[in-house]
Amino acid sequence: MKMLIIRTAQNEVQTIGHALILDNSGQRLETFTTLELPFINNFRKISCIPPGEYKVKKRFSKKFGNHFHVLDVKGRDFILIHKGNYYTQTKGCILLGREHKYINNDNVLDVSQSAYSMALLNRIAPIYFTLKIVELW
Repeated sequence: MKMLIIRTAQNEVQTIGHALILDNSGQRLETFTTLELPFINNFRKISCIPPGEYKVKKRFSKKFGNHFHVLDVKGRDFILIHKGNYYTQTKGCILLGREHKYINNDNVLDVSQSAYSMALLNRIAPIYFTLKIVELW
């Protein structure tokens, strides 16, 4: 399995995109929306990670429950894919949802149904998979 994140827009507070979940033959299994921080020189806790290809591993913690750890990000550690709805809930990690929408009246797009999306990804994802991040701007 492979996850392809296509970043489509970025502003001063966030980066939005879509995640395609592909099987080994390249067929789409599922589509999610993503929410990340903007790219700020790959600085810890204030920036999304650079585009590229990464290994991902399933992980569990008390704070995030079942989630995913993006491995071997140069200059960074503990980049996670976890549930959350607002850009304020990520410190450089990737939030997963079903759609981009305005939830909390701050006039900034959020992701909806994040807990549902993470549960679905946990059901279909193997222990390890590849993540590729590209930007379309």
